[in-house]
Amino acid sequence: MGDLFAPQHLILILVIVVFLFGGKKIPELMRGLGKGIREFKDAKDNVKREIEEHINEDSSTKSTSTNSTSNN
Repeated sequence: MGDLFAPQHLILILVIVVFLFGGKKIPELMRGLGKGIREFKDAKDNVKREIEEHINEDSSTKSTSTNSTSNN
């Protein structure tokens, strides 16, 4: 079937997008796409940070409970 993102396919997709939305709407669409990607990355980073915090919190809790039981 061939490569989906071959240069010919990308040019055809670009031409179709220009016909559908017109030249004036494309910058607005790209801005919206950029904002969406930025928000997605921020949300992904927040989730990753929360997971790491919980992992660190759990490991510090376990190490403290292990130390207190071994000291008795």
